[in-house]
Amino acid sequence: MERKWWHKKVAYQIYPKSFYDTNGDGIGDLPGIIEKLDELKALGIDIIWLSPVYASPLADQGYDISDYRNIDPRFGTMDDMDRLLAEAKKRDMYIVMDLVVNHCSDEHEWFRRACEDPDGKYGKYFYIETVKDGKFPCNWRSYFGGPVWEKLPGHEDKYYLHVFHKKQPDLNWENPEVREEIYDMVNWWLDKGLAGFRIDAIINIKKALPFKDYPADRPDGLTSIGNMLRDAKGVGEFLGELRDRCFAPHEAFTVGEVFNEKAEEIPDFIGDSGYFSTMFDFAPTVFGQSGKGWHENADITPDEYRDCVFNTQKKIGEIGFISNIIENHDEPRGVSRYIPDGDQCEDSKKTLATGYFFLKGLPWIYQGQEIGMENKKFTSIEEVDDISSLDAYKVALADGVTEERALYALGKLSRDNARTPYQWDDTVNAGFGTGMPWLPVNPNYTEINLAAQKADPDSVYNYYKKLIALRKDPAYAETLVWGEMIPVRQDLHDIMAYYRKGENQTLLVVAAFGNENKVLPLPVKPKKILLSTLAGGKEPEFVETKDGWEAVLDGYLAFVAEL
Repeated sequence: MERKWWHKKVAYQIYPKSFYDTNGDGIGDLPGIIEKLDELKALGIDIIWLSPVYASPLADQGYDISDYRNIDPRFGTMDDMDRLLAEAKKRDMYIVMDLVVNHCSDEHEWFRRACEDPDGKYGKYFYIETVKDGKFPCNWRSYFGGPVWEKLPGHEDKYYLHVFHKKQPDLNWENPEVREEIYDMVNWWLDKGLAGFRIDAIINIKKALPFKDYPADRPDGLTSIGNMLRDAKGVGEFLGELRDRCFAPHEAFTVGEVFNEKAEEIPDFIGDSGYFSTMFDFAPTVFGQSGKGWHENADITPDEYRDCVFNTQKKIGEIGFISNIIENHDEPRGVSRYIPDGDQCEDSKKTLATGYFFLKGLPWIYQGQEIGMENKKFTSIEEVDDISSLDAYKVALADGVTEERALYALGKLSRDNARTPYQWDDTVNAGFGTGMPWLPVNPNYTEINLAAQKADPDSVYNYYKKLIALRKDPAYAETLVWGEMIPVRQDLHDIMAYYRKGENQTLLVVAAFGNENKVLPLPVKPKKILLSTLAGGKEPEFVETKDGWEAVLDGYLAFVAEL
């Protein structure tokens, strides 16, 4: 594996709408991000990914882009964007934006022109089909529910394809003119000084054509879009072209949102000449999913979480670098998902952080994760904003589930959980801004907030600072960044342990879940404890046995040691 500059970095995702509001309109903005850059630098962040701030009607919170070369006024101006790039550069930080090119907004100029002349140039930018007798070209279900076909405005017999929201018409990547438009736009941003992109929903750009039906998997007569994706062949031709025309000439950093990749495809995606620099590990996030809907999803246990990430580590091996997360803008809060209900506390949050952070790969932190922000409890469907959550609620009710159980499922899995405003302090609106936030703050902000945690040396926030500092420590960075990852006693319940092994150094990472006491057998006693979740810098206990040593793990406890 060729070593890259970004391997040693730590990355952070900002959801701009909920980060920091400087003008009192209830929406976070680019000036707010600029104002908080020093906070992120102090934490130890190097790479910042911004969820979309492009011009958009926000039907899907900015992932429906109406102008790729403009900033939405709600977030600021292009001058603000240029200033952010300049201020980040001063701090040796890198800005990454979302690249959303499977679809655009139905308010984009291209789609408006397609509506005016479906048979003309811009009609061919999309998938527009003539529908007779109400029979759609295929029975695919969109990610947000309902058929992927919607009537083209102004035309009774023509429909367009949208695999996401109906206001997100899919771009036709089979059309070379579309690809040229996209490459020109991507290069425009990279020339401006952007470090790279997080590539959104990119596997969807390749459709299995011609359109056809698949067996229905719900009473609606539709089928999961995943069935089509399994049949779609040749996405690599598009991705290789995108790399060669845009990413490679700029030496851009890119991270792909890739689901359902096959093991044999990993070198193509993130090998030395891969389409992307890295891609996210979604194995734990998709675990337990049910085709029936969120209300049938199974919770993931700490053992299952461990096995998911260990399997990914084995699958990736030395091929490339994976990106490790516990949450993002599309997922619930990691501490509410991977820590059993009722066990959320500072010790358990630090334990989860330790277990994922030192896996081989690039560690990502999502805004608020570093202070242990939790899911918000919903008491009514009126409190929910997210379109995918609203669809999941409808699906559950249609399946005969009670409103109470359907709402419980949303409380566990809704994307709104990660989108509540950042909890800066215990003042009104959690210090997010003076205006009424676009999404209500989590009521627990008076207990969980950055200001309080900065003042507490044993807080989750200060523990994350230690995690980052250790990964960057010159004495251990060679091992923690590039060293081999070797699982330890994967058979033990509620224990996630692994070695990071370098040429002349072996480090042990241990994360013990659950409240009961347990022990981890070790061949030797650690030479040095580098980090521990125990308050006040206290070290864990080690007991000598006839076969070696045992680490005594009392409840939620994690540590990193040099052997």
